[in-house]
Amino acid sequence: MFYREAGDFKTSYSEDGQTFPIKFDRLRFYAVLAVAFGVIPLFINDYWANAVAVPFLIYAIAAIGLNILVGYAGQVSLGTGGFMAVGAYAVYKLMTAFPEVSIFIHVILAGLITAAVGVVFGLPSLRIKGFYLAVATLAAQFFLVWLFNKVPWFYNYSASGQINAPERTVFGVFVTGAQTSAMAKYMFCLVILTLVALVARNLTRGTVGRKWMAIRDMDIAAEIIGVNPLTTKLTAFAVSSFFIGIAGALFFAVYLGAAEVGESFGIQKSFLILFMVIIGGLGSIFGSFAGAAFLVLLPVFLKNVLVGTLGWPTDLAAHIELMIVGGLIVVFLIAEPHGIAQLWRVTKEKLRLWPFPH
Repeated sequence: MFYREAGDFKTSYSEDGQTFPIKFDRLRFYAVLAVAFGVIPLFINDYWANAVAVPFLIYAIAAIGLNILVGYAGQVSLGTGGFMAVGAYAVYKLMTAFPEVSIFIHVILAGLITAAVGVVFGLPSLRIKGFYLAVATLAAQFFLVWLFNKVPWFYNYSASGQINAPERTVFGVFVTGAQTSAMAKYMFCLVILTLVALVARNLTRGTVGRKWMAIRDMDIAAEIIGVNPLTTKLTAFAVSSFFIGIAGALFFAVYLGAAEVGESFGIQKSFLILFMVIIGGLGSIFGSFAGAAFLVLLPVFLKNVLVGTLGWPTDLAAHIELMIVGGLIVVFLIAEPHGIAQLWRVTKEKLRLWPFPH
């Protein structure tokens, strides 16, 4: 009976159009933020930071970026890993060329560089769509990985071809390098994720987001009513690549510390983030969080249960993980195309109506 709109009055247009119109949702949102910023940093250790928290935060940023392109704008992309590599190598070059500049500025600039690259590879979307656009973005994935492998300038002519993140601080606290604490990694990624989610939420609820969804639903009708397909599609590629570039920069500099492009940003990374969007829910910011959480927690859960408790071989647990993910993708695509986010929406509607039938 506590989840009701009765008595929750709105006296202005801003209150009526807020993200969480129901008071209980707003309180729950503030509670989650309070726990994330005020409780988890006090108890987090290296295992939970490296195995769960930091990967979840970074993958959530990448999933939000891909969801903007695929879920909101309807443009299929299989080049996410390549765009993450652009962000990683861009932040590496910036960190080594301008060591006096804040790492936070480097991450944002890496996102902007990735946005420019995303616009270039998004140009084919003006002429092709669907399967053909997916193949074009897949070509971008392979081209970018090949480029960062074959041009020594990108990895500063290192003999190993690997890039290593220098030590950098924010307000005197290390956020990259061997001296970085678990709390510093977590808080740095959490602050950036919060900013990214707020920007994405406001973009998708505004004029830009409505144009994306109009192009997604019926591009010819959208063009007839005045939506410019050129600027709309390229804007979607730019914003999506910007977020994905930030995720790539954080994945390399904060999480991995060292990376080789083929191993860290290969085609499997593109599919992993696409699976997060599919399972979490297309066209939903919450779905990006849900999909990232599910695919980050699933391997940890299976490893602890199957390997740690039951003593099964590690390779068998890895194969079972692939079977579960593949089965869930098929189930969600057939039974619930909008993923976990839609299941959550249905659950909230049931709570609002309970105990009444309708």
